[in-house]
Amino acid sequence: MKKGIILFFSSNNAIWANETLNNHNIPNKLQSVPIELSTDCGYCVSITEEDIPVGKEILKGNNIEYDKIV
Repeated sequence: MKKGIILFFSSNNAIWANETLNNHNIPNKLQSVPIELSTDCGYCVSITEEDIPVGKEILKGNNIEYDKIV
């Protein structure tokens, strides 16, 4: 199953996103940002590609800012 990586501007937003997605029963994993995707924030959230559209809506609805999804 292919995964998408959500990159954040801050560690707090990454942790908040992980908890919020868990509360909405969206499988995800808080992890270190892969070296090839290095950003200012050291954490990212991986999510299945099929869950990306609903995940984006959940993050938007909870005012959780992210950089991009790759």
